[in-house]
Formats: sequence, C-alpha cells, structure tokens
Amino acid sequence: MVGKIIFKKIKFQNINSKKFNKYIIRKGLFVFPAGPALANIEKSNEYYESLQKANYVFFDSGFFVLLLKIFKNINVQKFSGFKFLGMFFDYIKKNNNKKIFCIDPNINYSRSNKKYVKRLGIKKLYNYIAPKYKTKNLHDLYLLKILKKFKPDYIIVNIGGGIQEILGLYIKENYKKKTSILCTGAAISFYTKDQAPINIFIDKYYLGWLVRLIFNPAIFLKKYIIGLKLIPMVFFDKIKTLN
Repeated sequence: MVGKIIFKKIKFQNINSKKFNKYIIRKGLFVFPAGPALANIEKSNEYYESLQKANYVFFDSGFFVLLLKIFKNINVQKFSGFKFLGMFFDYIKKNNNKKIFCIDPNINYSRSNKKYVKRLGIKKLYNYIAPKYKTKNLHDLYLLKILKKFKPDYIIVNIGGGIQEILGLYIKENYKKKTSILCTGAAISFYTKDQAPINIFIDKYYLGWLVRLIFNPAIFLKKYIIGLKLIPMVFFDKIKTLN
C-alpha cells in the first residue's frame, strides 16, 4: 500500500479511517486541499508554501484521486475534510475536556458553528471571527494574543480555501505552543446545514462537487473549470510514492 506520494514537492498522506486515531493525537498543521486550489498552486507562492510546510496533507479531492489512478496507476484513498471533521467530532464527544478554538468567516457562521460544537458536549470553546485576510504578508497579532491566553488543544480553521492554509501556517510559525491546526474550511457548514447538504454517501462516492454545483453554480462552475488544469499537471508530473 502506498503510504505517501509527493506531488509538486507536496507530501500527501494516504490514510484510512482505521488510522484516524493515530493522527488525531498529533500536533501540527493539517490541510485538505481541494482540486481547484491544487490546480492553482503555482499562482500563489504563499499558498504553495503552506502546503509544502504543512505537517499532514490529505486527499480531499476525489478528482485528484481519480487522476492518480488513471494516469499513474497509483491507488490512494480519498480522505476529505468533511470525513475527517466528522470523525473528529465523534472523537471530541468522548474527549469533551479538550479546548476547541474555531476561526470563523463571519458572525452568522460563527453562531451556527458554536451551537453545533456546544451540542457535542464541549465546555471550553472559543469562536474567533476572522478579519478579511490578504494572502500576502498575512498577520494577526490579536489572534495570537487570544491563542496564548486560551491555550487550545485544537484550532479549527473554518474560512475559505487558499486563505485558511496560509493562516494555518502563520499560526504554526508564530504561536509557540504546539497544538493541532485543522484547516477543514467549509466542511463544518455541511454539518450545521449552512451550506449544500453533503453527507457520508455523497462524500464517499465523490459527488460533493455535483451537489455544490447544483446549489451554487455561479461560484463552483468557475472553480471546477479551473480544476481541469489538474489533468496535465498530474499527467506530466513525476510523482514519487513512499511506503
């Protein structure tokens, strides 16, 4: 079984549900890059660097997984941010003494996220509403100040892809206490029902793109067209596999 692959100098972890407990106790930066974001990695040095420096990069994109199989005969398992977060929620139900810190995109999503996580039995929760970050020279000293005071066990970054990973790397490099930074983006909104109704079946059979497209075609059609650039990228890249 392939343990890891290296694509564009990014090291992807090939894991399944049985290995989840092994990973969730680890510290570091966890990222789940979507297909369109991967297709655009060379357009943003900051985003590219955040993936390269992440501790754990997972196969969120079913399209990427299929291309690896078709062009390289490499079999890996899709392990999306949605799936990871669902297993994480099951984990913290049993470990509700953990301190959870959510970084949310706006007040409405923050209220939904807080309500949902509280229902899991978490007593120590902090919801931080992120300002409008820029990809270049991203910094947030106020966030670091709150983190130092709250001392979370887990930081869940619920803002958009392409920014969340850069923010995650910023936290990793500037918040000195070792913690787990989970860049799962909009995945929590599938549980709170604030976004398209993704479920386990849809995620398992790689249909999330279709549901998102139906519910928000104006945004996702453009993204998925960009994602097609992954085809030549995977075809021509000399992808390395590691056990």
